[in-house]
Amino acid sequence: MSIPSGRLLPAPERALPSGTDSDVRQGLVERTEEMKFGAIQGRSSLIEGGHCLDVNAVSGGEFSDQPMDALNRWPSFREWATKQNPLGGSTFDEDELTCPVPAPSQIFAIGLNYRDHATESSMEVPERPMVFTKFASSLSGPRDDIPLVPGSCDWEVELVAVLGRTIRNVDEDEAIQAIAGLTIGQDISERDLQLDGANPQFNLGKSHKGFAPLGPYIVSLDEFSNPWDLEISCTRNGETVQEARTSLLLNGVPKLISYLSRTCELRAGDLVFTGTPSGVGLGRRPPEYLKAGDVLVSRISGIGHMKNLCI
Repeated sequence: MSIPSGRLLPAPERALPSGTDSDVRQGLVERTEEMKFGAIQGRSSLIEGGHCLDVNAVSGGEFSDQPMDALNRWPSFREWATKQNPLGGSTFDEDELTCPVPAPSQIFAIGLNYRDHATESSMEVPERPMVFTKFASSLSGPRDDIPLVPGSCDWEVELVAVLGRTIRNVDEDEAIQAIAGLTIGQDISERDLQLDGANPQFNLGKSHKGFAPLGPYIVSLDEFSNPWDLEISCTRNGETVQEARTSLLLNGVPKLISYLSRTCELRAGDLVFTGTPSGVGLGRRPPEYLKAGDVLVSRISGIGHMKNLCI
C-alpha cells in the first residue's frame, strides 16, 4: 500500500460568511495554519489562525451545535466546511476549548506500538496489535484538569485517529478514506490496577474520570504534508519526558483501523489511540508518577497542544 503524502482530498475555494472583514474578502489575509475542527464551550467550531466560526450559526442550522453531529455526517460536513473561511470569524480563548469528540460509541487503544516503549516496559513487542479499550466516561478536554486517584498514575501522549464513517472489514486504503482526522490524546494510566497480578485490568486502570484528555482539534489528513510522520512530545512541568515521530509506530494508523475492522464495526466518531512512545514514568529508574500540581503539555506537529493540570 502506498503511503499518501500531500493533499489527500480536494480543497474547494472557501465561501466567506456575511460580515467578513473586507481584507479577508479581498484575499489580503492569507491562511496562517491548517483549518481545524473543534469544540468551543461544547459547540462545534471551525478554527484557523486564532479565529473561529460557530458551525450551527454559519450553516444556518444545517449542522447542529453538537460535535458528534458533524462527525456522524462527516462526508457532507467536510464538503461544507472546505467552503468556509474561519479567518473571517471571531477570536476565542484557548481555555474555552472542550473535548472535540465528547460521546464516541467506542474507544480503542493500542499497547506497545513503539519498540522503545516495549523495551522500557520490559515487555516483548506483540506479534499483532495489542488492543484494549478506554471507556467513554474517561474523556475530557484539552485544557481540563486530570483528577489523580490513589496508586501510580502515569502519562502517555498518543496520536489519536477519529473515524468519520461506519466501516467493517476494510483494507488499508479504505481505512484511510474512513478517517475524519487526527488529534492528540493522553492515555493516563493507573499502573497498580492496570498491571495487577495474573489478571491485569488495562481497561479499568486507564478509564478513571479525566484519564483521556483529547484535543485540542481534529485535523483532516489533507491538511498535513505527510500525516504519518509527525513530531509527538510530552512535557511534565516543562521537562521533555517523551519525544518521537509517529512514523516509528510499529503498526501505522491505516493498518490499525483495518485490523480492528476485521472484528468490530467501527462507527463514525470512534477513536483509536495508537500507542505511546518511550519516556513514560513506569520506564524511569526509579519509576516516577504524576503528582498533584504537575502540568502535562502534549503536542503533535500540525495539530497543536493540550495543557492539563493534575489535581
